[in-house]
Amino acid sequence: MLRGSVIGNVARDLGLKVTELEARRARVVAEGTSQLCELDTASGNLLISQRIDREELCVQASVCILQYQLLLEDPLQAYSIVLDIADINDNSPVFAAGEIQLDLVESTVLGRRFPLESAHDPDLGTNSVREYKLSPNTHFALEMSNQINGNAYPELVLKKALDREAQAEHVLKINGIDGGNPIRSGTTSIHIRVLDANDNVPVFSQRVYKTSVPENSAIGTVIATLNATDSDEGVYGEITYSFSHLSDKMGGAIEINPLSGEVRLTGVIDYEEASTHELDVQAKDGGGQASHCKLIIDVIDVNDNKPMIEVKSASANVAEDSKPGTMVALINVYDLDTGSSGRVTCTIPDNVPFKLVSEVKNYYMLVTDGILDRELQSEYNIAVTATDVGSPSLSSVKVITIVINDINDNSPTFTQSECNANILENLPVGTFVMQVKAVDIDDGSNAKILYQISKDTKSEVSSFLAINSDTGELFTSRLFDYEQSVHFQIKVTARDGGDPPLSTTCTVNVFIKDQNDNAPVVLYPVQTIGFIAEDMVPIEAPRGYLVTKVVAVDADSGHNAWLSYRIIKATQPSLFVVGLHTGEIRTVRAFMEDDDPKHTVVVSITDNGPESLSATATVNVMIGNGLPVLNELFEFADESQDSDNLTLYLIIALTTVSSLFILLISGVFYCKLCRRSYVYRSTTDSLPVFPTTYLPPSFTDLSRCGTLLKDERYDSFLTTGSWRGDFRFGSSTDTDTLKQRSAAYQKNTLRQASADRATLKVRAGAPQPCYLVK
Repeated sequence: MLRGSVIGNVARDLGLKVTELEARRARVVAEGTSQLCELDTASGNLLISQRIDREELCVQASVCILQYQLLLEDPLQAYSIVLDIADINDNSPVFAAGEIQLDLVESTVLGRRFPLESAHDPDLGTNSVREYKLSPNTHFALEMSNQINGNAYPELVLKKALDREAQAEHVLKINGIDGGNPIRSGTTSIHIRVLDANDNVPVFSQRVYKTSVPENSAIGTVIATLNATDSDEGVYGEITYSFSHLSDKMGGAIEINPLSGEVRLTGVIDYEEASTHELDVQAKDGGGQASHCKLIIDVIDVNDNKPMIEVKSASANVAEDSKPGTMVALINVYDLDTGSSGRVTCTIPDNVPFKLVSEVKNYYMLVTDGILDRELQSEYNIAVTATDVGSPSLSSVKVITIVINDINDNSPTFTQSECNANILENLPVGTFVMQVKAVDIDDGSNAKILYQISKDTKSEVSSFLAINSDTGELFTSRLFDYEQSVHFQIKVTARDGGDPPLSTTCTVNVFIKDQNDNAPVVLYPVQTIGFIAEDMVPIEAPRGYLVTKVVAVDADSGHNAWLSYRIIKATQPSLFVVGLHTGEIRTVRAFMEDDDPKHTVVVSITDNGPESLSATATVNVMIGNGLPVLNELFEFADESQDSDNLTLYLIIALTTVSSLFILLISGVFYCKLCRRSYVYRSTTDSLPVFPTTYLPPSFTDLSRCGTLLKDERYDSFLTTGSWRGDFRFGSSTDTDTLKQRSAAYQKNTLRQASADRATLKVRAGAPQPCYLVK
């Protein structure tokens, strides 16, 4: 058939629409053979794609069957296509030799038969050689004889005695005619030389020799030994062996020793090409007499072909959320061997989430057989093993690579779900605070993380920090004041780039650290422009008598709020001394008659910051007659001195014998006591009372908490022995102000203390002086 000829309509036979063929990428695939047909998806016709030669494909097989597969994708389906190649008479009979040489002695008896070489016609059945015709002559006739397998061959029969002297040569024509339509024929010449009498012809020991040989036999293997004898002597009895006709393939695979008659292999003989070979062998003596026999060689099949694996269609990428049963590849396996050697089984490893399913012979579908997770394994190299059942069995392996495509099934994960950051107050806007880090085990855009301040963050603090959406770095977006706020909390959301996106949240606690940016503020004595209150002291006051107390506070915290008091100027420097940490001004000696009745003492108050800030307080002291000497003030001084000495000795002893661990425990215990306000409070009612008129609204009686401000941060900075000089405020102090605890409120109170007390005056004739508490 010509190329492009229509074999049949596939779409009609399968009940498919023609448009469906192209949409589903229909195509014809072969099983290890050449592609002889193709599919026209526009019409659905199966077309001849190249010339088909039945004799080349199937040699002498009586039935020539070719099998193909029609493959459709989306969804994947496979159909078998079986082509039965019908023979036509496209080959003429051909004689192997262009001329047949026969040497006949003149004494050849009448009726002697001389087998002739058959004409070869690769066609089959009626298209093969059916008859032979001999050109007209008076000495010879042509008769047909049958081989064991039923094939006919011509024999030349002597009908009239030969006479060399009358005619030494005879030239005949023989035609081989097939039974095709139209008839084809082939012709060769028979050249007969008439010899002097050679009365005996070679005689084979058997008319038909049968032998078998495994197809994997080594080159040089002797597969048969033929034997013919001739009763003549001399040159007429010398026999040579030869093949009458060999095909090109067999000519390179077998040979015969012309003298011994041994038949040997000279090449590869393949069972898959032909299972049986029938050869004509001629034994010819020196006088030209010849006889013929048949050599039938049966080729024994051995398992010499490995199974073949062909991937007809494969999806290189599979989504990790694919459902079990999703087909990822179509595999065709076949074996060129026959029988049990040609039966093939196909397997894959058990430790992969895939399996093989076969619905069409020799075709296997590789489908998913479990849950895929790219994060556990992103790629599978599946070894497909095809094994035949021959002995020994042969196998082939083909690796199919399946890449698992990522889906967004994992949320970002922060390295810490909650983290803390410390920043100093007053740092410029844009200062780096910290970096939050989240990871996403997905791939590609599903793992790209963007950071943002969470909407769950309180609105009043959401603008305190700015975040780099790509790196997660946090920066300040405003100035922070420790005295206004010491802590705030924001939430950072990490969102991936998947569709839909997934997110997670991290909590960031930001703690503002104090800097020494506030100078001490003097609460008492109130420092007003043009007027400073005067403190009265009895002239009979002894050494160490408590005159007054300078009270100051610092809005900072920690070490920055530790205050130290020093006298920097005094009317009589040797008369008064101030407690370094208490601010208590006491007499150094008893007053004398020549001492001035009025004294001015300037006290410097400095904090303990890295760069200390300071303030000064001016104290006016009046020495008065008739004022009572309070034993409590004097006794406190003595006890304080004794207690201070005792404390000093105790500290020295503890430093010598105690370990760092004991000191640490003592510090922790001390801090807890201070926070819980377990500080000494004098129970005596004779302590001086500081008038409420001197007290700012934000202060109250601190005789049990140890600080002026209503903020616990000052509780732990009381100095040893300072409680001995405690004073208490009037009972009319408004304790509701304890509810006002913000650092900003305290700071504003400190800054306004002096202005609010501009009209402060000492009460005339007060029975006791007024004092402030530290």
